[in-house]
Amino acid sequence: MINTQELRGILARNGYSQRKMAKTLGMTEKTFYAKMKKGVFDSDEIMEMISILQIEQPAEIFFAKDVTQ
Repeated sequence: MINTQELRGILARNGYSQRKMAKTLGMTEKTFYAKMKKGVFDSDEIMEMISILQIEQPAEIFFAKDVTQ
């Protein structure tokens, strides 16, 4: 399960809105928001976000065991 709160913070710190990240990943805003709500992204999407956002500790965000919603 993805720690969406942490991901939102990283997006903001890197100057990305969810809308901008959706466009960057080649998906609609609706699809991105749905994936954020479910806390599930495809591995390719995860790898691209790690690269774009230069996430140093991706396991803490994308493979979180306990996530508060």
